[in-house]
Amino acid sequence: MTETHEIAVLLNRMSRIAHAAQFSHGLNPAQWEALRYIDRANRYSASPSALAEYVGATKGTVSQTLISLESKGYVTRVRDNCDRRKVTLVLTEAGVAMLGKDPLDQFVNAADSIGGQDREMVVSALRSMLNDLCLRQGARNFGVCGDCCHLRKSSEEGCGGNCGITGDNLVFEELDRLCANFERSELR
Repeated sequence: MTETHEIAVLLNRMSRIAHAAQFSHGLNPAQWEALRYIDRANRYSASPSALAEYVGATKGTVSQTLISLESKGYVTRVRDNCDRRKVTLVLTEAGVAMLGKDPLDQFVNAADSIGGQDREMVVSALRSMLNDLCLRQGARNFGVCGDCCHLRKSSEEGCGGNCGITGDNLVFEELDRLCANFERSELR
């Protein structure tokens, strides 16, 4: 078996273990992924359609997932005052508390066993693989605002910069949020 084939086999095996572990605390893997996404998404991307793109599911499937999470009290939908069609997904306190029981934390603990420089190499390699897969599959490549080519850095105190798409100011905390409009900056 070649090393590249072994990488694919190992990733698949870890994916299956992760999938099985997420049938916990009354949730399924799709519900866990939705909670994680909503927790990490920026203000422009915390929508049902962006969630559907992120998880690679249909809007109908995501709608059923959200209905279930809403009925359990983990997520609410907030309608925009100006455009009633626009919905922002928000975690409730119970949703935030449930994320404290995230079964993928065991993978975080396993990743802690990888040394610092090796960990950076693994992250870089996995990002590269994900970018390649997104390109091949025609999937949107979500990423964080701080790594995006649309970010216009600012010297203004307390401002992390401006979004080159919306023109809105971004505070530093927003730079680490997932965005559906992400495009990787080769300079960062």
